Amino acid sequence: MERIRALTKRKDVDYLEVRVEKGTESAISLQGKDVETVKQGNFLGGNVRVLVDGVWGFVYFTNLDELPEKIDYAIGQAKLMAKFVKNKTGLAYVPPTEVKIKANVVKNPFDIPLEDKVKMFTRYADLALSSDKRIINVRVQYKDKFKTLYFANSEGTYVEQEILDIGGYIVPNASDGKITESTIVPFGSSETFEVAENLEEEILEKSKLAVSLLGAEQPEGGEYPVIIDQDLGGVFIHEAFGHLSEADFIFENEKLKEIMRIGNKIGSDILNVVDTGNIRGKRGALLYDDEGVKTVSVDLIKNGILSGHLHTRETAFKMKEKPTGNARAINFKFAPIPRMRTTYIKGGNGTFDSFVKDIKKGIYAKGSFGGQTNGELFTFVSEEAYLIENGKITKLLRDVSLSGNVFKTLKNIVGVANDFSIRDSGGGCGKSGQWPLPVSHGAPHIYISKVIVGGKR
Repeated sequence: MERIRALTKRKDVDYLEVRVEKGTESAISLQGKDVETVKQGNFLGGNVRVLVDGVWGFVYFTNLDELPEKIDYAIGQAKLMAKFVKNKTGLAYVPPTEVKIKANVVKNPFDIPLEDKVKMFTRYADLALSSDKRIINVRVQYKDKFKTLYFANSEGTYVEQEILDIGGYIVPNASDGKITESTIVPFGSSETFEVAENLEEEILEKSKLAVSLLGAEQPEGGEYPVIIDQDLGGVFIHEAFGHLSEADFIFENEKLKEIMRIGNKIGSDILNVVDTGNIRGKRGALLYDDEGVKTVSVDLIKNGILSGHLHTRETAFKMKEKPTGNARAINFKFAPIPRMRTTYIKGGNGTFDSFVKDIKKGIYAKGSFGGQTNGELFTFVSEEAYLIENGKITKLLRDVSLSGNVFKTLKNIVGVANDFSIRDSGGGCGKSGQWPLPVSHGAPHIYISKVIVGGKR
């Protein structure tokens, strides 16, 4: 891609970058026994981003032969906008670098015939459907993508990076004619197709759970001590807190800027939260971001104290902080914005059993089946949940939702277990029209002294 590098050497701009991506991707989806989607193809595209007089110009393309023309167009766009835009921007300094990175591939999904993948997922669907007559449907989604990213800018940086992403899920749906319940078998990786294989036992377990949920009770609504498992803990910290750590949200919101000030006490003393691109094999693994910046691990919370934000070069410039390698774009049609990579709560010294024994009446919530956030407020629905009575887990519960204010909840964390884990799902993160971005999240079991639990009243 020497041609790309040569074209970045323009003297009539403050800054210029070209990002090109090319690769192969496939997708499979089933609804019950019906195969709805089977596709595979190649893609190539890129974009130009320029900074002129503190104003951005951005253009994307799908033909490399158009690149010189697109650069001129982006420069013209920025120069025109510079006449009208009052709030000028800039970029935090990053030393120029040159690097080429090969993907660490253990089992390449593109070495497996598409027909064999379809047969495997069809077998999974048949297994769920035949496990119990109350399993009335099963949804299967699978995607994989292998791409090479080429990035060059006018400062002399050149990054060539291979990225593999694999993700999917199997969702059994059970019904007794009145109630419908669902469970999920997720999988994902940035290294190996093996995560999609040998899921039979878990599919049977989750199908059985979906059926069992039909006969489960709803909890009495109210405020309870709650234990959340690793999956739900990871979703919680990503959705409820991680997005608030993305610096564009902070910079654009005066109230949030004060709340998310470095050094503020925002959680309990035992809470530690990290965002990193350096955990190999996870879907959030990333060595260089879409601005050619080497990713660093960011301590977002250390012992309850807010310690970091997630930055692009632009947000770092605006907030007078350092870039963190969190500039990410879903594809070449978008400019990068601050996005998470692998976000997690670090393990502590507690144990799940000791948390349960400490609770007279509470809830144990496992897995996540959707939810929403609105600023500081959150609501999540667990995949399954159990009543805790007098230090023992008793009956299965269904339709359990957890809600509250994220900052109050972070301060109500009274136990962090020593059983940290990350399991990738097949979905992705959404923000500003860019979805689904591959990310990862994890946690140990977390004990929260009080959470609002939705249920019957």
